[in-house]
Amino acid sequence: MNPPELLAPAGSPEALDAAVGAGADGVYLGLKSFNARMRSANFSYAQFEGALRSLHRMSRKVYVTVNTVFEERESDRMYQLLRYLAAAGPDGIILQDFGVLRMAREEFPSLKLHASTQMNIASARAVNLLSKQGVCRVVLARELSLDEIRHIRGQTNVELEVFVHGALCISASGLCLFSGFLGGKSANRGMCTQACRRRYQRQGGEGYYFSPADLELVRDIPALADAGVNSFKIEGRMKSAEYVGVVVAAYRRVIDALDGDREAGIREGLVLLRNDYARKKTRFYFDPSIDWLNPDQDGGTGIALGTILKVRNGIEGRRALIPAGPLRLEAGDSVRFHRNDDSRRLAHKLEAVEPAGDLSGNRERKAGERELTDDAESRGWWISLPDGFEPGDSVYLIQSRGMSKRYPPVILRHLEVSGRCPGRERAPALTLRPAKKKESCLFPEGVYVAVSRPEDLFIVQSVRPVRVMLACNRRTIAWLLGKEGAGLPFRAAEIIIVLDPYLPEAMDAPLGEEIAHLRTLGYHHFVVNNPGQFSYFRDSSPAALPPDSGPARGGPDVPGRLPAPSLIAGPYLYTYNRWALAFVASLGTDYVVSPPENNRRNLEQTLEPGRRAFAFVTVFSYPPLFRIRRDLGEVYDFREFQDSRGEGFRLICGKADGSLVIPERPFSIVDKIPFLQRAGFGRFIVDLAGPPLKKRDYKDIMAAVRSGSPLSGASRFNWKDGFYVLERTAAISRPLG
Repeated sequence: MNPPELLAPAGSPEALDAAVGAGADGVYLGLKSFNARMRSANFSYAQFEGALRSLHRMSRKVYVTVNTVFEERESDRMYQLLRYLAAAGPDGIILQDFGVLRMAREEFPSLKLHASTQMNIASARAVNLLSKQGVCRVVLARELSLDEIRHIRGQTNVELEVFVHGALCISASGLCLFSGFLGGKSANRGMCTQACRRRYQRQGGEGYYFSPADLELVRDIPALADAGVNSFKIEGRMKSAEYVGVVVAAYRRVIDALDGDREAGIREGLVLLRNDYARKKTRFYFDPSIDWLNPDQDGGTGIALGTILKVRNGIEGRRALIPAGPLRLEAGDSVRFHRNDDSRRLAHKLEAVEPAGDLSGNRERKAGERELTDDAESRGWWISLPDGFEPGDSVYLIQSRGMSKRYPPVILRHLEVSGRCPGRERAPALTLRPAKKKESCLFPEGVYVAVSRPEDLFIVQSVRPVRVMLACNRRTIAWLLGKEGAGLPFRAAEIIIVLDPYLPEAMDAPLGEEIAHLRTLGYHHFVVNNPGQFSYFRDSSPAALPPDSGPARGGPDVPGRLPAPSLIAGPYLYTYNRWALAFVASLGTDYVVSPPENNRRNLEQTLEPGRRAFAFVTVFSYPPLFRIRRDLGEVYDFREFQDSRGEGFRLICGKADGSLVIPERPFSIVDKIPFLQRAGFGRFIVDLAGPPLKKRDYKDIMAAVRSGSPLSGASRFNWKDGFYVLERTAAISRPLG
């Protein structure tokens, strides 16, 4: 068996040098567009090709990140990028969008396809479906236990890649909408503003309630290697070259010791990792405790040096006095300044460091000097200070000059320029299969109401919608399969079951049995939100029923095969383009729910007029901004909180289904329904999954739907303005220097 690969981040040429110099077997990097770290430096085409040639001469691997979703108007640009990459020949591309998967497989079969962690693959069922679609490696979701990873490995032959070190997200991989909700800077577009790292207020306090510790699985490397994981991945394309070098060197020691003294290798690795200057460490879901949340620790990285005591303005520039501590600072060290109100963070390389003299107050204050308290520390450090920071703001050491190490450059200064870059080719025209008349009648036009609690169905019947959509969670499953299911106010044929987008390996087998049982009771309409869920519906033979289950509810008592299920592609399959629509259609869906971050222009461009009858448009919802696998009710006693702007949010906790964070202000475009109807759309979702439903509120919302009136205090999300666009075009290849 080959030893596992050590895969390192390369967010810049300097980080690339550190990764390779410290012993990485391969690197993953992004170009100037379509990657999940648009705020990192990334690589020009010339730099990329230079790195590719050098690393291949060293027998190292290069993987290119194409792990964002793309809109229909960007189809040509995506085609041009994939065509360029197919000619350049990286060792693989890492992708999230099913449209990229379909385009690459159809048009550029030479490209090796790796499924990004953003694709939210957490089960063997999902891994195997992607394998059949041409994916040769899957980067598993990070919210998995060691036992789950072992079980997945035992059920698939696909290469598995696992994150072992670096920053974590509070939300399940690929399912965070928070940043996009705050201004269109979507995590699914590489523009995450790290809402989880912010400070929030609640009644009686404030804290960094959703900022997780950093992942560190160095002690678990032997177990993961024994489990058959093919690649160990280090997070950090936004991190410094020094950080990359230290972390890669540490994991290199541990991997090299797998065939020898494993404990010694781990000890050596841990010694090196003392110098990564990152956050507190966690084993995340490898540890049953919730040790990865600490509301008192801010969302940044580094060793706390204290708060700014004084600021001095002089000829030499701004200087800040910070308290003395156990660490000796030097010019060239890197620090991070953090505003006390959490409004700004900035990394800064110290231009000057001077020990403070007697500052006990026995002298006159210099002109321009600002003091926080009258009893300032008598000793400390004067350090260079950028504009925008004042007394009371925090300072953290993030890199010491002594840690800096020069590595041989991977990219030669004078490159052999190929002259290649993405061209101006048009993507092939893609026409979706024409709709059949009987299919267009499967789900009638009108308003569909979605709820997450079975008791809400009794409220919804007061203003009866065309159909209801019921979230598939532990509680609703128990109702539908129990005696309560017989007394629901809607027949099984009128209920569409909405499957959860997160499908962890531990829930796969139980959910499969429950879906089979539901189908025998007459529930045949499902919204699929995870690629692994498609295979639940491959077999239409009846499942074994419990002795007291009785006949199907609301459907025929079928002695032979069950009716074919009706599948709707859910919003978390992220069908932002026709290529993605074609992919999900090939898996058995005709209808599609528009993604939560979609906008009017892209919706119309993606769906031709003849296909709009097959689209569901959500016109009201409380979008889940964070979707968290764990029950945060175990650690927090509050349910409502605010950000620094006064925007309100709600935490919804459950022992079986994890936690959600939703906004207090709902998303609403109910007043746009007449416009959408004129454009050819006819099926609309009022999604009331979220806070407890009240009958009066429900009637008010439905009244606004009928009248086409706007709802006061609601958000438009991305409907009008769309995604935030950062146009960054890579420079045409040219020699460096």
